[in-house]
Amino acid sequence: MDVLHFPDDARPPWLVHPVLALGNFDGLHRGHLKIIERVKRGAVEHGGTAMAMTFDPHPSRVVRPDKAPPLLMTLDQRLEALDGAGLRAIAVVRFTRELSQWDPDTFVRAVLVDWLRISEVWVGANFLFGHDRAGNFSLLRTLGQRYGFRAEKIDPVRYKEFVVSSTRVRRLVAEGRVDEAGALLGHAYALAGTVVEGKRRGHEIGFPTANLETQNELVPPHGVYATTLTVDGVVRAALTNIGVNPTFGDAGVVSIETHVLHYDGELYGRRVELAFVQRLRDERRFDDVDGLRAQIEADCRRAERLFTRLSV
Repeated sequence: MDVLHFPDDARPPWLVHPVLALGNFDGLHRGHLKIIERVKRGAVEHGGTAMAMTFDPHPSRVVRPDKAPPLLMTLDQRLEALDGAGLRAIAVVRFTRELSQWDPDTFVRAVLVDWLRISEVWVGANFLFGHDRAGNFSLLRTLGQRYGFRAEKIDPVRYKEFVVSSTRVRRLVAEGRVDEAGALLGHAYALAGTVVEGKRRGHEIGFPTANLETQNELVPPHGVYATTLTVDGVVRAALTNIGVNPTFGDAGVVSIETHVLHYDGELYGRRVELAFVQRLRDERRFDDVDGLRAQIEADCRRAERLFTRLSV
């Protein structure tokens, strides 16, 4: 996958009849994937290049920083997920205060037409763009007719009774309902980061943990979760505690500590992905280490039963 940057990169010569998925794609949920599948199909039908366009930073960080939501993905995670979805290229638009002042026509002409020369663009049902979000799909279609590209949209995607959206997924993750968030995403919500050295208390009580240092903005609330830890492409069943270790009096120091089930390898310094499968319980304080050890043993058994059903 090639990554192009606006306004820094010139249009590459291999970019032929681009069919574009346009959006923020935070979380890359089921709705986003429907757009991408339609783009890939269109590229095959017309002999074009299937690609997506996203923005960095997220436009809300520039336009309404006080109301900007915590993002579900880092930019690297987003690019990796878009690559995994099978796109040929990704265009990353550097979103600045100046660009935020562009009216819809200026954005379309400068980015979609003059830079990429797209042949087709697909957006979500509630797509808005341009200064003060003045542009909607109807205007995008009108501009497409003016500049010679086709504009299409997909209908809202529903999972059971819910409309799938990044906003709803954020709310579910923030409430600890990670299994429901995963259902809307189509994959488990995940943090990416590096394993750093902690206080080694887990090792001392028989449950060594990998302490995650992450740049992700949205961390699930304090509690114990059934998780998976992916290292070098290998997915391993795990148990994760997010919190302040109240049994040891670490109040105020939040850590993300993962015990990988049936694993004794070295993880310090490794880049990993921690995916949240299901919340098991709240974090709680125990009277002594023996009580904590017994609870962790019970948590591990519960997680193993869950992973047996899921074939992890």
